[in-house]
Amino acid sequence: MAVVTLSKVEDFEDFVRSPSLAVVHFSAEWAEQCKQVTDILNELGNLSDIKSSGCKFAVCDAEGISEVSLKYKIDSVPTVILFKNSNQVDRIDGVDVSQITSKVKAHCSSKAVAEIKQPIEERLKLLINKHKVMVFMKGNRDTPRCGFSRTLIQILNDIGVQYDTFDILTDEEVRQGLKVYSDWPTYPQVYVNGDLIGGLDIIKELQANGELESTLNA
Repeated sequence: MAVVTLSKVEDFEDFVRSPSLAVVHFSAEWAEQCKQVTDILNELGNLSDIKSSGCKFAVCDAEGISEVSLKYKIDSVPTVILFKNSNQVDRIDGVDVSQITSKVKAHCSSKAVAEIKQPIEERLKLLINKHKVMVFMKGNRDTPRCGFSRTLIQILNDIGVQYDTFDILTDEEVRQGLKVYSDWPTYPQVYVNGDLIGGLDIIKELQANGELESTLNA
């Protein structure tokens, strides 16, 4: 089941009018976390029991249809709202896989469906290999939310290396799971080609020895 895109007020109103559960993800292209939520909805929509319930899923441009966002008090993205017969029946703010999954299951009229949550190890492997140089940090490259993360981003930007970031503050499962998976208890953490390089102290040490650029470009 594909997640449809709602770009007009009329489309939105028609979509949520359904007597079956209608799940709307208020999203924005600039927010990288929104893609993760859309992926979750795609997984849910492909479950046979969800399909049989008549439940449907959509992505709504929170900024493009501002009057709808204002009506439902969308203060940030991603936000997922569940509707039946045009009435809001539940809501999940932010990236919370377990809450999205459990609430969609609870509001579907079908029998209980199997848990679709990916095993944490599989999720971590996918995230670590999302980019050649991957940084797990508090905040993101544009808005670091701790001094260590800010210093690390400055070092990487000065070198000019291409990298991607993941904000551990948006996903407690990843935040705790990665510590165990990599046996590294603190953040930020830097990975190259899927392998852990280390935290800020290791990056500073490599920089002082003139080895950082070659390590990141390996």
